[in-house]
Amino acid sequence: MGPHPAVAAIRLAVRRVLHDVLTDRAENPPTTPRSAATPASGGRPLVLVACSGGADSMALASALAFEAPKLSVRAGAVTVDHGLQAGSDLRAAEVVARLGAMRLDPVESVAVTVGREGGPEAAARDARYAALDAAAERHGAAAVLLGHTRDDQAETVLLGLARGSGTRSLSGMAAVSGTAGRYRRPFLQLDRQTARKACLVQSIPVWDDPHNSDPAYTRSRLRHEGLPALEKCLGKGVVEALARTAQLSRDDADALDAWAADADRAVRDEAGLLDCAKLYALPPAVRRRVLRRAVIAAGAPAGSLFARHIEEVDRLITGWRGQGAINLPGRVEARRQGGRLVVRQG
Repeated sequence: MGPHPAVAAIRLAVRRVLHDVLTDRAENPPTTPRSAATPASGGRPLVLVACSGGADSMALASALAFEAPKLSVRAGAVTVDHGLQAGSDLRAAEVVARLGAMRLDPVESVAVTVGREGGPEAAARDARYAALDAAAERHGAAAVLLGHTRDDQAETVLLGLARGSGTRSLSGMAAVSGTAGRYRRPFLQLDRQTARKACLVQSIPVWDDPHNSDPAYTRSRLRHEGLPALEKCLGKGVVEALARTAQLSRDDADALDAWAADADRAVRDEAGLLDCAKLYALPPAVRRRVLRRAVIAAGAPAGSLFARHIEEVDRLITGWRGQGAINLPGRVEARRQGGRLVVRQG
């Protein structure tokens, strides 16, 4: 008798991602000592799972622990203690113990300090990814697996739609992202209930973060109020449709981003400044991407940069009436000067 369908589904998703990691590694061998496997590992690459102790990441950890040895991959884990709740260090220690019992190695808990920039959710996310990046570098990991599900993808698409942030925001989370494809999301085609069921049938303890049901957080309200209301109004299948929208939007956004990267070089003068006349000649979707690239390069945090910011900068090109500088996140300003667009941190 084979495993429960939910367990089989998560194991298959992880197996596919591990094959992808191994294929990418074979095609692009690590060139720096930090990225290479240690001699004690026997040359086997290390894959880490980012685990909060919730159902999604615990299901992911269990599947990684099961599949990795079959492919001669070492499996480890990292849990990030955000320090936002009383006793968070004790819960992190419990997660480490559970991961160790799965025979994952190395397993570590990393404490972070969450700032305030961009709001509590964005600040926590930034701190978490910084910690995961550092852990991956420290251990020489080939990849870090994240437990985002199809439901998380649907929520991300709706949040992007609410912000009016354009096609790239509507494309949600990529299956592969980060430096050199470090982050992998095996569960983007699986729903949240599949991961929870997999934990239940395997008797894996999970921790439900109270922040995930706290109405003070936008994503929590969307999860418990917004999406159920949409499904009640439009019928079942909303989550699946939003996930499909994410993939279609990602394909379009990738093509437009590639066009914008080429256009960026063509619209600059000898001094590297953006020529307003050449920018004006570009299709709006491409021009706004060029402007966004320039603003981020000047120091604006990408997560704090919304469509309305880029629209204001775009009016310096398309609706020039002698207006002054545009103030942007990250103390960046954009101004039109002598037929050139000057974007700098002030």
